[in-house]
Amino acid sequence: MTNSYILAVDQGTSSTKCIIFDGLGKIVAKATEPLKTHYMEGGFVEQDPFAIYQNVLDAVKKCRDTFTLAGGNLADIRCCGISNQRETFVVWDKSGTPLHNAVVWQCKRSVTVCQQLKARGLEQLIKERTGLIIDPYFSGTKLIWLYENNTPVKQAIENGEAYFGTVDTWLLYKLTNGKTYLTDHTNASRTLFFNLKTLTWDNDILNAFGLSGLNLPQIKPSSSFYGTSDFGGLFETPLDITAMIGDSHAAAFGEGCFEAGTAKATLGTGCSILMNIGSKVTDSANGMVTTICWSTEERVDYALEGVIVSCGATIEWLKNELGLFTESKQTELMASDVPHNNGVYLIPAFSGLGAPYWDMNRKAEIIGLTFDCNKNHIVRAALESIAFQIKDVITAMETDTGIPLVKLMVNGGITANHFVLQLIADVLRCELIKQDMPDISALGAAYLAGLQTGIFKTLADISSLKNAPVSFVQTATENNMQQYHSEWLSYIKKLR
Repeated sequence: MTNSYILAVDQGTSSTKCIIFDGLGKIVAKATEPLKTHYMEGGFVEQDPFAIYQNVLDAVKKCRDTFTLAGGNLADIRCCGISNQRETFVVWDKSGTPLHNAVVWQCKRSVTVCQQLKARGLEQLIKERTGLIIDPYFSGTKLIWLYENNTPVKQAIENGEAYFGTVDTWLLYKLTNGKTYLTDHTNASRTLFFNLKTLTWDNDILNAFGLSGLNLPQIKPSSSFYGTSDFGGLFETPLDITAMIGDSHAAAFGEGCFEAGTAKATLGTGCSILMNIGSKVTDSANGMVTTICWSTEERVDYALEGVIVSCGATIEWLKNELGLFTESKQTELMASDVPHNNGVYLIPAFSGLGAPYWDMNRKAEIIGLTFDCNKNHIVRAALESIAFQIKDVITAMETDTGIPLVKLMVNGGITANHFVLQLIADVLRCELIKQDMPDISALGAAYLAGLQTGIFKTLADISSLKNAPVSFVQTATENNMQQYHSEWLSYIKKLR
């Protein structure tokens, strides 16, 4: 229905995007508002909760005005979907006043808390119940830090008057004037409080953390009715909010990861790989975390996730510190200028190695340089390191589940480099698909909202909306990539 529109809010770490999509999944209006983040001593990272909310309102207003100036009728906007930065959370009191700044997912304040939880032997319980590992990345350990170090937070929790919410819950609470206190399966699954098997908050874990007095939101499917909002008076008729979902999960839905074996990889500074594993929980023995992929009122799909620390960051280091090129887009031609890697490998452990190796003490290395090498070989080695890391994550997922990769959908800034996309297709021996849609998280939230509202009837209807994507398949030289990958693995294992 081309006369039905969906408002999508993608609240990210550095900005909020607001996009209005039509019934065919096409963008008709878009606005972006930057968001300030406070980076402080000791690895503390925070944001102002009220600034997050105002940031959303500002982006919605800009997008609304763009839509109406182009002749759009606000009455045709049927619903709203929200995607959000994961793991960032707010704690507020019964009056709705935050007790502390929002603690951002990047914050490292809870390193010592994690060590203490591990010393208490809680790793196995956490892994079995939540699918996650004990790490500062997830919300729970940072909330424990606040409980131990912030008197107002501690008192509110002990008095049963502290309300916890990831960014989706905080925004919904504000947008509905405190009437609605809800979250979805995906955001709940990133807190360390959520039991993947029962799809409920886990009281045993909350008791073990000393947080039994904490108020937690009701959990609903990602595609569900969450209430209505006029967005601070921006809409004369309130909009139904019919989807909430974490941004990486929204990207998986926007990419069409609707069946087991389909996966998405967001290639940016780092890389987040999420593979749909179907309707059953699978624990990982190979460095992955288990999470919810997405959910509707009819089904819940699970996923394995692997986080790679350095992808685009490696390219930026070669540019900024070694000066091998002036613009990242030059790397495609440079790497193409050498027919093979000449035995040069780059281990991109600038901040350690993430999934599936989890060796955070490793240092970066360039291996195999000889006088017949030049800077193009180093650039090619850097691009190959992206493909090899993705291969190792996908192999770990296939080993954990027994589910072969069917296809990999890619998004993010690095996908502009077709040389690296071909490397990935060759080393995976699998079809690689790139959509012409940079705002894939917003699109996923819109699809889920439209599915709940009836703008889209089925998942098949959504799948049919994809624009002719760019597809990469393995080439005749893919055997070289298998050999290169084997050598890469030998260096990884040898140096470990």
